[in-house]
Amino acid sequence: MKILDGKKLALKIENSIAQETALFKKQTGKVPGLAVMLVGNDPASHTYVNMKKKACDRVGFYSITHEMPSDISQEAIEETIIMMNQNPNIDGILIQLPLPEHIDTTKLLELVAPGKDVDGFHPYNVGRLTVGLDGFVPCTPLGVMHLLQEYNIDVKGKNCVVVGASNIVGKPMALLLLNANATVEICHIFTDDLKKHTLNADIIFVGVGVEGLIKADMVKKDVIIVDIGVNKNANGKLVGDVNFNEVSQKASFITPVPGGVGPMTIAMLLSNSLKAAQMHNKASK
Repeated sequence: MKILDGKKLALKIENSIAQETALFKKQTGKVPGLAVMLVGNDPASHTYVNMKKKACDRVGFYSITHEMPSDISQEAIEETIIMMNQNPNIDGILIQLPLPEHIDTTKLLELVAPGKDVDGFHPYNVGRLTVGLDGFVPCTPLGVMHLLQEYNIDVKGKNCVVVGASNIVGKPMALLLLNANATVEICHIFTDDLKKHTLNADIIFVGVGVEGLIKADMVKKDVIIVDIGVNKNANGKLVGDVNFNEVSQKASFITPVPGGVGPMTIAMLLSNSLKAAQMHNKASK
């Protein structure tokens, strides 16, 4: 069994982005800029935003966080997005999810300019991903693909089971795998007999937020496991959606939680933001 070390790869990618950013600044006199919108007081969201800001600092990006109270109006957030769309110093816009219940999340995501949609959530970018065209891809599934590539894991022709059908992880994960010529099944909360599907999988991708959902009797020998879930167990420890102790005995490769997919998500946000800056610089010539 080998560990798919996302922390190690993310550091390698960060170093490369820092070098590219330094060169970009030297050649253009511009600094890649990322704006983050943070609404409310969700502790996890504040933690994630802080991690993203520190990552921007490490690679030499300009970053700004718009912190807004949980009772802010839809109109006020929309005005801020429009302002950031028009700001030439901002290359990427990230809306930290989840948002308060009274906010129309879909409307806000659609308002972000597609060329600044570094999270890859705008329908324009989702459409380009669906038909296999270049665009911005959601950071978590994109990070997973880079992690597999780093360990020379080719998904072509493999039976891949994606557990979870969210717009942020499950659906784009399935599309990336399909574009890479994998055979893909998507399972979700309404799937009858999950075990029946996972037992046939060469690679399992799971991200539903259910601690220990995937157990040893649900996987075949030498399976590859990509655990995208993040949960806190009874002791307050971070764990994934896979029973690591059990399943790692049968797996050929497995991601740890933490230290697997998580660091790759932030690395891909940096990668998408640099890509946006390069695109905007090219368009301005």
